[in-house]
Amino acid sequence: MSLFNGNRRDGIYLKDIDSMHTIMPLMYPNRCDNEAFISEHIDLTAVSAYLEKKNAENPEYHYNLFQVMVTAILKILTLRPKMNRFIANQSIYQRKEVSAAFTVKKIFADEGGEALSFIHAKDSDNINTIHDEIFRQVSLCRSEKKDPSTAAMDIIQKIPRVILKLVGAIARWLDRHGRMPKDVIATDPYYASAVLTNLGSIQLHSGYHHLTNWGTCSVFVVIGERKKRPFYDEEGHIEMRDSVDLGLTIDERIADGYYYSKTVRLLRKLLENPELLERPLNENVDY
Repeated sequence: MSLFNGNRRDGIYLKDIDSMHTIMPLMYPNRCDNEAFISEHIDLTAVSAYLEKKNAENPEYHYNLFQVMVTAILKILTLRPKMNRFIANQSIYQRKEVSAAFTVKKIFADEGGEALSFIHAKDSDNINTIHDEIFRQVSLCRSEKKDPSTAAMDIIQKIPRVILKLVGAIARWLDRHGRMPKDVIATDPYYASAVLTNLGSIQLHSGYHHLTNWGTCSVFVVIGERKKRPFYDEEGHIEMRDSVDLGLTIDERIADGYYYSKTVRLLRKLLENPELLERPLNENVDY
């Protein structure tokens, strides 16, 4: 792996891209300085009916909104490959896999710890396989066993403070060049294609969440509280429907506004027709 503009362990260096997207990382090198925020209000009528049907067939471990959202995000990342790009060391890369990460609260209490969960998707995955994997990951996170990244951080925490600053400088260099040890970042959410946070599970509204200059993640998805909200039909009549607000923060350097607009259109299509999530992630959708 080259340190300068070569392929990384996690990404393929993109040479043949337009001049604007070649120059932007050079002019604007920091991810946090290049955030675009998209707010979406989603009608969950179809999702609610779909979940009711699925759970009648699968009473042992219920399907839920978060699993639907994770699967939908993984599908748009698969079908819209520019959304699965990242910028590191002022160069743009196509990520080698599609992945999603989230934090699991071990118990819903002030003193409850957190664990990191990381899903490596396959083209053949669908809502059923993602449902099973999330169940496995959440069960593991809520056990006594620590995820690899947390275990590595616990070791680093014991290093004397003076040496920690040097360790931090070395880590940032390794991060920039894609050479962080696998065990340290195995479940680091900021090395995923997308990070999701389910604020609705703790009764919080959706909103903006920043990206980070650490890692490679270019997409952050905030899922808000699920509740009844007013919707207007074409005649202006109001109807209360089950809904959720989504907040998407995206690195604007990886694509353009038109590409993002079509991506959101696909996301809406999937959530309005959740049965499409039963098909493989790489199966195309008309939208």
